[in-house]
Amino acid sequence: MSEHPGFEQLVFKAKELDGGDELAGKRAQFLLDDGVYLDGNSLGALPRSVPGHVEDVVRRQWGALKIRSWDESGWWTAPERIGDLIAPLVGAADGQIVVGDSTSVNVFKALVGAVRLVDDARDEILVDATTFPTDGYIAESAARLTGRTLRAVTPGEVPAALSERTAAVLLNHVDYRTGRLHDLPSLTAAVHAAGAIAVWDLCHSAGALPVGLDEHGVDLAIGCTYKYLNGGPGSPAYLYVRRDLQDRFDSPLPGWNSHAEPFGMREMYEPAAGAPRGRVGTPDILSMLALEAALEVWDGVSVEAVRAKSLALTDFFLECVAAYVPEGRVESLTPVRHEERGSQVALRCAEAGEVMRRLIGRGVVGDFRRPDVLRFGFTPLYVGFADVERAARVLAEELR
Repeated sequence: MSEHPGFEQLVFKAKELDGGDELAGKRAQFLLDDGVYLDGNSLGALPRSVPGHVEDVVRRQWGALKIRSWDESGWWTAPERIGDLIAPLVGAADGQIVVGDSTSVNVFKALVGAVRLVDDARDEILVDATTFPTDGYIAESAARLTGRTLRAVTPGEVPAALSERTAAVLLNHVDYRTGRLHDLPSLTAAVHAAGAIAVWDLCHSAGALPVGLDEHGVDLAIGCTYKYLNGGPGSPAYLYVRRDLQDRFDSPLPGWNSHAEPFGMREMYEPAAGAPRGRVGTPDILSMLALEAALEVWDGVSVEAVRAKSLALTDFFLECVAAYVPEGRVESLTPVRHEERGSQVALRCAEAGEVMRRLIGRGVVGDFRRPDVLRFGFTPLYVGFADVERAARVLAEELR
């Protein structure tokens, strides 16, 4: 590969770009090996602060303090406290995000809650036809439970599909397969113009690019924390409820943790005020506090800087792939235009599963999506430009 006419120029460009990277120092805050990790869009790398913090939670908070930690260690308020740490990463003010449960559970809460915010004449739910399967499954269940009809449309078809029948619209900010970024501001505005509720899934955008929940008037949003937020496998998800909707948000899962008086053990349910009404049962403290420690890596980081580097990384990867990979061996499914691109690159490739297996064997870790997609995620806090060049070069060598 070193004989390729563009090799030396691209290696030099990678070094030059790494030299001007304002986020380069963040890499040291993660536990990384000598490989190239481009799967942070599935599971983020481990921040160095997490193991010690989890040990303290287990040995001191649980082991020594035991039940006292609900008060003395702040366990009880963790869902809202950690929600406020996530809030600036998605453009939200404090008091609108609660952390807990899985993404799937929060999709259910948000979508049923959205339908309950409108009148019964609105009898149709729109769901992103390109969505991650779970969102579609839950949307179908929510429609049955609320007596609505479900219609699947692509994000581009949403404006034309909206009507006075539309109750709620569930959309993905970034397509999990192709990395296409959808236009949250204009789609939210269109949903509102039709009198419906906008629900956004932020799993592939939170921590990778600006979202602007408050700025764009998003009603409800959900997202996971184990991708670009590096919370660890199975770390709890979050639910955003816009402040002016909170007193009307009627969760379909009213648990004791979301009661106005949790320890009153009342026979009748009375929802708590504010974001806590999005809670359900006892918080999953071990994984939740691991997430809290993981979020420390965001200290001093602006989402705008992350976005700028993300676009530069994906631009450079596409440039290297075009220079190194034999013509016709891969096809990019990820949009070229920055305003349409998330923080991943998806390449269509023959025998993609086998190709990815070989890449991983050589220390370049991405993932494979059936039937023929190589997916590479670029996490700006720990991926550098030399990593990008190496990944494209190894890919080219395997495809030759």
